[in-house]
Amino acid sequence: MRGYRVFLLLAAIFLAASALLYFVHYLIFGDPHHIFIYLLGDFAFLPLEVFLVVIVIERILTRREKQAMLYKLNMVIGAFYSEVGNRLLADLIGHFDNREEISRNLNVTADWTAKDFKQADAFAYHLKIDIDVRKIDLERLKEFLAQKRLYLLTLLENPNLLEHDRFTDLLWATTHLDEELEARPSLKDLPESDLEHLAVDIQRMYDHLASEWLDYVQHLKSTYPFLFSLVLRTHPFQEHPEAMFT
Repeated sequence: MRGYRVFLLLAAIFLAASALLYFVHYLIFGDPHHIFIYLLGDFAFLPLEVFLVVIVIERILTRREKQAMLYKLNMVIGAFYSEVGNRLLADLIGHFDNREEISRNLNVTADWTAKDFKQADAFAYHLKIDIDVRKIDLERLKEFLAQKRLYLLTLLENPNLLEHDRFTDLLWATTHLDEELEARPSLKDLPESDLEHLAVDIQRMYDHLASEWLDYVQHLKSTYPFLFSLVLRTHPFQEHPEAMFT
């Protein structure tokens, strides 16, 4: 409310100043015809000025600012996959019963086009994982996420991530899985309800993990070919990656 009052006060001051200057002009030159000619000319140019300043220039500046922010966010996303994401992608897919289907659709190659990435992203966004949690070493997964907990919480404190909803959802899904595993003193002989719950949490996280990974790899392909080359040789969706995360 206070800001609104300040706005009205400033508007009144500027209008009064403008009227005073026109009045002084009239007192000096005594030519209202000349005043109204220029006043009408100024009003005639006003819509064009608003269009140039508010729409054209503001959009250009906003686009540049957004591109700069996305550039910084992709650096954060790259650090996340180096620290956490790549390990989860590689470790978990080996326990999925439909891993061949997933690998076939997400096996990024050097000749992929924007259309290929779009199709793969649609597949990853609606990813259906056939998983038996009993096949996963939950204790190992719990230990790994516990080691990365502080790192994940630090990322969530980054205010710039609010501009990237999908990556924020990925971080929340990952930290939620960590909390679910940590809440259970023992992960052995879990009841069926717990296993089903953990399966849903793992699927949710992997959905976001794969989808965001594709966006990041596409960014590398267009911006950092040398990093994209490394991804092509190491990502877990190919038949024989040169290096796996251990």
